[in-house]
Amino acid sequence: MTREPGDGDRLRATADEGTTAAGPPADPRERAGRPRPTADEVHRLHRQPGDAWLECRCGHRHWGLHGAAGLLLVRRTTTGHEVVLQHRVGWSDQGGTWGVPGGALAPGEDPVAGGVREAVEEAGLDPAALEVVDTWVMDHVDWAYTTAIALATGPQDPRPTDPESEAIAWVDADAVTDLPLHSAFADAWPHLRAVVDTL
Repeated sequence: MTREPGDGDRLRATADEGTTAAGPPADPRERAGRPRPTADEVHRLHRQPGDAWLECRCGHRHWGLHGAAGLLLVRRTTTGHEVVLQHRVGWSDQGGTWGVPGGALAPGEDPVAGGVREAVEEAGLDPAALEVVDTWVMDHVDWAYTTAIALATGPQDPRPTDPESEAIAWVDADAVTDLPLHSAFADAWPHLRAVVDTL
């Protein structure tokens, strides 16, 4: 799916990242003259014991031996709501798609705490300026993905803070389905949107 010129008002990013309707910005490290890290270098950034693929009885392979979690941050606008989404880097699973910042849980980690941790690591979110108000769990027999839904309670400056993202942006809730979405996030979005609309 491609985005048409003129949709820029429906996709917002920090001025630092410069996301436009024409596509994601260049990697900030490339702009600064530093080469992109290799996948192995990125994998070591936040390495923890849960980082591995799990073959699930549902017939799919999932990332995170102990499950995974992410955070959907919401803010109210004069016309509705915006949510923070991550444009996944090309080398990642389903690279080039959009979804919530998230990842594998550590052994024994609470899923809500894990979702917040991942959003801090990947999107630079301030955990002191958000309130988790609900969760949505996608259960796959041997594995589950928990999306913590949070309302921004103070200033947030979402931006790529590790190499797993092409961009991090505030996206109008009405524009989410205009983007190429990670398949699991696309499946969850109708349920998540119903919660977003109540905030």
